[in-house]
Amino acid sequence: MASSTSGSSRLGRPARLSQDAIVTAAQLILDRAGPEQLSMRRLAKELSSTPMALYHHVRDKDELLMLVLDAHAARFSRPKQPTEPRARFVTAANLLYEVLADCPWIVEILASDDLLAVSALWIVEDILDAAIACGLSEADAVYAYRTIWYYTAGELLIRMTRNRRRAVSEGPSHRDKAFAKLDPEKYPRLTSTASNWPQLTERDTHKRGLEDIIDAIIARCAK
Repeated sequence: MASSTSGSSRLGRPARLSQDAIVTAAQLILDRAGPEQLSMRRLAKELSSTPMALYHHVRDKDELLMLVLDAHAARFSRPKQPTEPRARFVTAANLLYEVLADCPWIVEILASDDLLAVSALWIVEDILDAAIACGLSEADAVYAYRTIWYYTAGELLIRMTRNRRRAVSEGPSHRDKAFAKLDPEKYPRLTSTASNWPQLTERDTHKRGLEDIIDAIIARCAK
């Protein structure tokens, strides 16, 4: 996500500064530059306003982020789930991935493990309900959700970071250079797969991994 701070990228002062206008402007900054580049000062500049004026509509940056999360989550309607418990479990868990993949910067915000979008809690509810329908206890259902969340967030963070680095780097990656220097006698497996490593590791295998995680948790809890 390349940062853009030129005058031509500014939104200009809205006819009336409002919470909706502030949230919309914040979303655009997040799309362009990510959460680290969002500040009340920068947001005010984008809106041709002042930080003090923004505080009349949002309490602080945390409240602003929660409003942005809620606005994004509100775009997704709660779908009808399959009746078969495992299929419902996989569908509900995969929906978490689809919602987050639509705006990867959301993962950076949610990684604080404190901020959340109330309007998206039905996704967590559906995952827990499906897990319990598969025979898991409440405690195991929460464990399953946390495991799925860590797996999903980790994959999206890695993908987003990789894309950002590629956008600003030229030539072979550090990994390619390191692999090229490996001694085949010490690292026979790595050297034999080195040429195919990008294709093998960058395939979208999230759902396959998700199903493996769910099947393993269900099997373990059934013992």
